[in-house]
Amino acid sequence: MKKITKKTYLDWYENMLFWRKFEDKLAQVYINQKVRGFLHLYNGQEAVLAGAIHAMDLNKDRMITAYRNHVQPIAMGVDPKKVMAELYGKATGTSQGLGGSMHIFSKEHRFYGGHGIVGGQIPLGAGLAFADKYFDRDSVTLTYMGDGATRQGSLHETFNLAMLWKLPVVFCVENNGYAMGTSVARTANHTDIWKLGLGYEMPCKPVDGMKPEIVAKEMDEAIQRARRGDGPTFLELRTYRYRGHSMSDAQHYRTKDEVAKKQEEDPISYVLHHIYQNKWATEADVKKIDQRVKDLVEECEKFAEESPYPDKNVMFDSVYEQEDYPFLSDKL
Repeated sequence: MKKITKKTYLDWYENMLFWRKFEDKLAQVYINQKVRGFLHLYNGQEAVLAGAIHAMDLNKDRMITAYRNHVQPIAMGVDPKKVMAELYGKATGTSQGLGGSMHIFSKEHRFYGGHGIVGGQIPLGAGLAFADKYFDRDSVTLTYMGDGATRQGSLHETFNLAMLWKLPVVFCVENNGYAMGTSVARTANHTDIWKLGLGYEMPCKPVDGMKPEIVAKEMDEAIQRARRGDGPTFLELRTYRYRGHSMSDAQHYRTKDEVAKKQEEDPISYVLHHIYQNKWATEADVKKIDQRVKDLVEECEKFAEESPYPDKNVMFDSVYEQEDYPFLSDKL
């Protein structure tokens, strides 16, 4: 595994803080109706992504996830301004404004969504890995899902084939405790989701998803196993989200005391404490990082605000091959 150094922690702090503030800005503009539809935020789960990115080879590895998917493409190298523009529905977005919040996508940076169907990305992740094995490419696909998606039948079908064919894929369940508003304990007769891998003799284990160095270590082992041709791994990344399932979630299923208690484990505060403890940065240094993050978020917002909406024909061109759109009514 790549060494975890002073620079690693400083990068983790700046990146994780930016992801948090980027999402906080999205929440703000959503209330102002500048972002429409659903909005699922990642606050609290940043260590999962930070650790994974450290273990990945971003020149060849891939990632696919569900609809809580705004900051992952940024971590993979996508311009954050384009991500925010996509959420605004603007022409400068990653999919010209046609994908929106739940369907961020970048083939260039090997990020394959963003999927609105619960569990729909699980077999697709295995499909990406199958293609890599078929074409003898030295790549690994990280396939993310929420704890609710592990109750979908597609997971079991995919696990069976992934083990049968020894696909280079790492299945990652981000267990934040709730499938929308339903606790893990109410969805099955066990709460150790990682044990689902045992039925397929798939290497599997629980991972502390609030500490990026632990995630990086376990993710590196799983990625190297897949790259060697030894097949998939199933990791249960135990984390927590500080906001609701989506912006419309009133969160009646959990108490404010529960959230406050979990906020004591905030991964960003954890990384910052580690930096101070090792005297890797002064308060003045951290303030400079904080200002850079603030400036970049404002830059993203300005870009999205000032970008134009796509022409209506862009949507039609994405659906129809014939340029005269013979299936459309003149009333549109």
